[in-house]
This record gives sequence, C-alpha cells and structure tokens, in this order.
Amino acid sequence: MKLSPRDATTYFKKPNAGAAGLLIFGADPMRIATRRQDVIASLIGPEGETEMRLTRIPAADLRKDKALLADAIKATGFFPGPRVAFVEDANEFVTEAIKAALADWQAGDAQIIVTAGQLKATSALRKAFETHQNAYAIGLYDAPPDADEIAALLQTAGLPDISSDARAALNEMARNLDPGDFRKTVEKLGLYMYGSGQSVSVDDITACAPQSSEAALDDLLAVVATGDVGRIASVLARIYAQGTTPVTLCIGAMRHFKALHTASADPGGAAAGVGKLRPPVYGPRRDALVRQAGQWGRDRLERALTLLLDTDLALRSAGQTAPQRALVERALIRLAMMAQRQ
Repeated sequence: MKLSPRDATTYFKKPNAGAAGLLIFGADPMRIATRRQDVIASLIGPEGETEMRLTRIPAADLRKDKALLADAIKATGFFPGPRVAFVEDANEFVTEAIKAALADWQAGDAQIIVTAGQLKATSALRKAFETHQNAYAIGLYDAPPDADEIAALLQTAGLPDISSDARAALNEMARNLDPGDFRKTVEKLGLYMYGSGQSVSVDDITACAPQSSEAALDDLLAVVATGDVGRIASVLARIYAQGTTPVTLCIGAMRHFKALHTASADPGGAAAGVGKLRPPVYGPRRDALVRQAGQWGRDRLERALTLLLDTDLALRSAGQTAPQRALVERALIRLAMMAQRQ
C-alpha cells in the first residue's frame, strides 16, 4: 500500500506491528535514516537491538546471498518479542529476494523494513510494496519538516511550552538545516531546558543552534556595523579558518548592508522595515538589525554599499594584484570607522 505524506506522518508515529513490511525511499539519506530509526524503535522497543531482535542486512550482502532475508524473517530469537529484518540501501538488484520474502511472510515472522534511495514510479521494488495488501511504501521528498513533525519532536524532547517567536524561529531553522541536524538541535534544546520550568525563548534556540561559518559571519558584521575596529582581525581569522573565502565574505557583507538599507528606507521606520525582511528575522538578531539601521541611516548605508560594491568588483578583477584578504579587511575597517562617525 502506498501512503500519502499525511498518512505517512501518522504511520511513523505508530507503525502497524502486524504488517509484513515497510519500504522507505527518497533522495535524502538523513531523513530516511531518521524515519527508519523511529519505526524500528517503535516496533521492537528500546532494548530490541540489544536483545538481538533486529537483523541488519546490507543490500550488497543480500545480492550475494538471496536467502539471507528469507532466513532472517523466520529465525527464532533467544529473547521473546517482535523482530525486524532491516535491509539497508536496497536497489533493483535485490528486488526478487525481497519479493520472495514478502510472499513467504506469515504472522509472527519478523517485519521487513527496507530503505532505498530515489525510486521511479515504475520501480519493481516500489511496486512490490505498493501492491502488497499487508506492506507499505512511503516516499520522503525534499521538503522541510511540517508543523506536525516539529510538534512531535518538541513533545519527544519534553518542550511543550514554547513562545510564538521561538516557534517561528524553529520553523525557519527547520527549512535551513538538514533533518538530522534539526532533530539533534531540538534534542539539545530539550537537554538545555531540562528542569528550568521556563518557556523556550528565541535566545534559548540561538544558544543551541549549530555554530557555522554563517553564524561567525553574523558576528563579524555586528562588529563592523557597531564600529568595533579592534575586533575585526580576530573575528576575520576565525571565519577564514572555517574555509570562508574573501569573495563569499564580501557578498555576505553586501547582503547585510542591503538589508539595513531596506529597513532604514521604510516609511514606517527601521523596525517596520526589518519586520518586512524575507526570510524573517527574530530575536536578538532582529533587535540588532533595527538598532544598526537606525544608527547608520540611509545616506551612510548607501555609501557603505558603494564601498562594498567597489571591493567586490576589485576582488573579481583579473588585473587585481593586491591580496584578496587585505582588500576585504581594508573595506571592513573603513566601514567600522564610518560607523563611528555620528
């Protein structure tokens, strides 16, 4: 049976313990692995693998020995309880072995869980599960977690109390992080908030968010926009150590100052302008942008954008002989000094 995305979300929460099998396929290995772990844990419990009620079968091994899966679903374990035979990274070469196991499956046998990459609608492996009366096929596509998935993760992490701004920030984070990274972030947030008795805030989410070169770039731009010249060199060194190139850094700076210019030019004021930015900005970063846009003003921001545009053109010029890092550092120092002039 083929499950729709909505039905699939429900099934992942509570899989059918009496089913013959489940196929999870798609282009995102991390998303597939996360869902597979959830289903197997629901079927055999937290001690299932320790009690040897889970049999893992790589597709390469099944291709060499087509009886592996059939033997695994019939094998009797030492510990009582439901069992799972898991075939990882399946493809069309093992379809016949899986079809034979499904055909031979009886109540009481181990449930067959299969994961695969992207499969066409005409795939024989997909059809084996979609046309089976007691097996399921679920396709996972490149889409961020929906509201129900995020709510389930928060509930599992013990975070039912969360502010509206924090929820919006989590939704934005879910669209930008890999599913596995987002799941780990929510788990980390649950540990961070454990025993606090407080509602989750945007600051709490920021404290638990993965640190990246993008976060370091935000730090640098905050230093430049507030005129803190003395910290530019140290923050720059950290960013370059993460592999960021001068051109990427310049582009990021232009994006930041364009956002400030848009906010400062809004008829409703800087706060209204920041509120209209897309993607939306929340929490401390939003407050910082409002403050910076108000301090700089439209005229100085236009001069800053001109300076950054000239720097970007110089970085891309074939005849440029000056070191790229030196060009960027000089531009950032000029911007910071510009910020100091009231």
